[in-house]
Amino acid sequence: MAISLGVKAIEAGHTALFLTLESLITRLTRARMENLVERQLQQFVYPRLLIIDEMGYLPMNREEAGLFFRLLTRRYEKASTIITSNKSFVDWGEIFNDQVLATAILDRLLHHCTTLNIKGESYRLKEKRKAGMFGPPPKTDEEKAEPDNLQ
Repeated sequence: MAISLGVKAIEAGHTALFLTLESLITRLTRARMENLVERQLQQFVYPRLLIIDEMGYLPMNREEAGLFFRLLTRRYEKASTIITSNKSFVDWGEIFNDQVLATAILDRLLHHCTTLNIKGESYRLKEKRKAGMFGPPPKTDEEKAEPDNLQ
């Protein structure tokens, strides 16, 4: 869905950049070591749409979280950012290893945003399950709550 929105933005004449969070943090960290943070931040601030994929798969250390915060602060109210994550907002303190910083980041992200909460099995796994590569899908909360129909 995020990539589709990026394609639509490009078709409408806007600039867009897609990165995984790991790639973004690696580039910012390398830039910091080379004293080029400002230049790298500017490259990430420039696109009208920045898509950051896979937020939450790997925790960040304090320095990485600080660089991420600097990027979002510069983009705040100037350009659009899409972030995909498998974590709920209440878990973002774990991602950044700092609840206060997570709150500050969420404050900026959620101020003018639309959130989409997609629940259920991933499309990739669903397709593999249809092909018979996995067992039945996991039970939903409602199915777990229902008593078994034993006769």
